[in-house]
Amino acid sequence: MAGIGSYLKKHTEALVKDVGIEPACTLTGKSKATLGRYYSDNEEHADRFMPIDAVAALEEAASFPHVTSALADLKGITLSYDDRRRNTADKGGINADVIALSQRFAMLMAEYQQSIQDGVITVNEAKRLLKETTALQQVLIEMKLHLEDGPL
Repeated sequence: MAGIGSYLKKHTEALVKDVGIEPACTLTGKSKATLGRYYSDNEEHADRFMPIDAVAALEEAASFPHVTSALADLKGITLSYDDRRRNTADKGGINADVIALSQRFAMLMAEYQQSIQDGVITVNEAKRLLKETTALQQVLIEMKLHLEDGPL
């Protein structure tokens, strides 16, 4: 349980920092100290976790559902998160998906190459790689849906 707790606390901290400490206090009605205890790795706070209603309020304001994603990861569930804001509806079908897939894969490889140059992948580099991997996954999901729709 210690590993799971630490993992959840890390993602709780990412959520609070994504929103910002002051806005997080306002959204949850909790003090800075209380929010800090929710992601503290000190032994005295090991059994303290953010209430789910506070997580929901913060994830609504955040750029990414950090805690929900962490919970899904722990259960082996894959979430589909689409933060793209397209100007037009996708009408390209499978051909456009193949092109998008190759472009996304190239972006992932470029990000990986840049990240591994010094022999160490930092936390920020890992986050960028994760973002590219998620975008690649979204293209694959769209491709799968187009293939399930029927003939090319």
